[in-house]
Amino acid sequence: MPFKKFLKNPFAAQPTYTNKLSLEDLINAESELGRTLFGPIPAGHQREFFESRKNIWIWHENWTDQFGKLQEMTIRYEVRPTGVYKKANNGSYQKIEGAELNNFRQAARGYLNLVKTKLYC
Repeated sequence: MPFKKFLKNPFAAQPTYTNKLSLEDLINAESELGRTLFGPIPAGHQREFFESRKNIWIWHENWTDQFGKLQEMTIRYEVRPTGVYKKANNGSYQKIEGAELNNFRQAARGYLNLVKTKLYC
C-alpha cells in the first residue's frame, strides 16, 4: 500500500487522504524503511539511512553511552563517476573500496528495492 498522508477535515464523514507529500514526509517515510536494513536497532539507539538526494546517501546513528553522554555518528556517502566517497562526521572524503564498497552497494540496492515495493507501489 503506498504511503498516504492523512488530512484532518472536521466536516468529513470519512478521513481524507492525499498523495501530496512534502519532501520531508517522503524522506522520513523512506528513512523509517531504510533503518530496518541493518537488523535490530540496539536499545537506546536511533538509526537513519536514506538517500537525501540523487547520489547522496546518509547514515546517522545516535545513542547514549554508559556515562549518559549522547554519541552521534553521521556518514555521508557521495556516488561520483570516479567511485563512492564517504565523509564521517566532519572529516574529509575518502574513497571506499573492497568489502566496504560492496556493503554500501548492497545497502543502497536493498533500500531502493524496499522503498519501491513498500512505499511507492
